[in-house]
Amino acid sequence: MTHGLAVALFSGVIVAGAMAGALVPLFAGGERRLLPLLSFAAGVMFGAAFFHMLPEAFRAGGYGVFSLVPAGFLALFLLERYVLVHVCEEPADFAHHGGHGPVGLAAFLGLSAHTLFDGIALGSAVVEGIGGVAFLAIAAHKVPSSVALASILRSEGKSDSAILLYAAAFGLMVPLGALVYLALSSAVSFALLAPQALAFSAGTFLYIAVSDLLPYVNRHGKQGRSRTLLAMVAGLLVMFALTFVNERAHA
Repeated sequence: MTHGLAVALFSGVIVAGAMAGALVPLFAGGERRLLPLLSFAAGVMFGAAFFHMLPEAFRAGGYGVFSLVPAGFLALFLLERYVLVHVCEEPADFAHHGGHGPVGLAAFLGLSAHTLFDGIALGSAVVEGIGGVAFLAIAAHKVPSSVALASILRSEGKSDSAILLYAAAFGLMVPLGALVYLALSSAVSFALLAPQALAFSAGTFLYIAVSDLLPYVNRHGKQGRSRTLLAMVAGLLVMFALTFVNERAHA
């Protein structure tokens, strides 16, 4: 099997998984059921940052890369404050903004940047003959991440078709990253860029969870605090469990 065909097969399954994950919030019903999903999304983002991105960044780049975590946090703050209209500046619900709030867009950009580097990792693994292991690790992460992204977009009032379009674009970052690696690996040292990119992305994940998701859940989920707390813990546990998949990928 050629490298291109292997990437295409692995990517097809990953994109399908991202689309399947996005369907979960579409059938969640009203806000009462959506709030736990948003809390789950916050747990996924915390878990992705602390259990995956930061340890991987440290493993490859040392303590120095941690300086880029606040840089990512600040960059997203400035983006929402001065480029996008910040949904959370008003106490109204996300949906009252007609689906034009930037939290979903910010989440999409942060998750997509991370997924692009997942694709680069997949391309590298395929070339090294361990594409199957990398595929399993990446595919396992994309489903909960897609649930998180779709939950945020749903909270903003996005239509089903728009959410599925975002999910497809998010999933397609994997083949795009793999193709970038296959095309440019001889000219660009991706191994040197990856730790900095992971640390920066971790900062954006933390910003979305702390600044957007949890304040919204706390404000609107007073009647179901136990459910939203359990949902956030579930998101953390899912990402923690996936660390064992990552260990196998690095073995």
